[in-house]
Amino acid sequence: MFSAYFLTDNQAILESKNLSPLRLVRLMCEFSPMSSPFIPPATQEIENEIFRRAGVELSVLRLDTMHPLVNGNKWFKLKYNLLEAKQQNLTTLLTFGGAYSNHIFATAAAGNLFGFRTIGVIRGEERLPLNPTLDFAKQQGMQLVYLNREAYRQKHTRELQEDLRQRFGDVFIIPEGGSNLNGVRGCTEIVSDTGKFDTICLACGTGTTLAGIALSLNQNKRVIGFPVLKKGEFIAQEIDNLLKNYLDSELPAPTHSPAPWELICDYHFGGYAKVNDQLLMFSKQFEQQNSLLLDYVYTAKMFYGVIDLLHLGFFQKGDRLLLIHTGGLQGNIGMEKRL
Repeated sequence: MFSAYFLTDNQAILESKNLSPLRLVRLMCEFSPMSSPFIPPATQEIENEIFRRAGVELSVLRLDTMHPLVNGNKWFKLKYNLLEAKQQNLTTLLTFGGAYSNHIFATAAAGNLFGFRTIGVIRGEERLPLNPTLDFAKQQGMQLVYLNREAYRQKHTRELQEDLRQRFGDVFIIPEGGSNLNGVRGCTEIVSDTGKFDTICLACGTGTTLAGIALSLNQNKRVIGFPVLKKGEFIAQEIDNLLKNYLDSELPAPTHSPAPWELICDYHFGGYAKVNDQLLMFSKQFEQQNSLLLDYVYTAKMFYGVIDLLHLGFFQKGDRLLLIHTGGLQGNIGMEKRL
């Protein structure tokens, strides 16, 4: 049902037009951390009276279980970026994120795992002591660089990126959140065949994961994204751009007609990394009832939204939902310290 969890076991890579198959095989074999395997995620069925009364089946794809450090959708968004950096013989990764960024955490861990030097450009001023996310990144060898918020908003511009290259030398730049075509390509491999499921639900930050999943499904499925940012309607245009640019590229695509998708923007709880007592109580109760931890920044908001929509009659009797657990549990430690 699910495919492509190892850099060394991914037939799609052989479709690359930039390298010969033999060179790619050698590259992937050099890259594989056999001492730290990535395992296919489990699918966990959730038994709950709420779902039974609604006549809806609900299961969770546990991307959080793939690897102790580099898990969730972050791995899928990173994997082809790492391969391209290796292909270009670049040994330093530079990326962007906030102080509680799961992407910063995962990039630092992946860099250490695969032998890259890493630089994290962090939004805002340095605050000591470091929070658990940044402390971990530093322990993994990541060099932390801080930009004030005004400068950080220029992170996509050629001028800022050239300034960073002049400062740090030849670096492979990965956008914030891994939001580029390499990231979309990796996310097409999260769900290769939904089987009995007809609706996929996931939290959204940049929309990259939703774009990749929509490209991997046929037209009788649908994808629902729950933006975790306030006024997250803008993500729809970001997703449209990612889909168009990906389909216009020469990268392999499971389908040339993405599955129908929509955004529901009512469950951000005040904005990115914002939580309240209602969300915390929901997360704790869900954990107790289902033995499943949710991260507060992404997955908890999506789960809350799905269950609220069940109460509101949004889903029809007989619907079969697959909710994507995108990892990020490490962020709960820092969030709980803030509260």
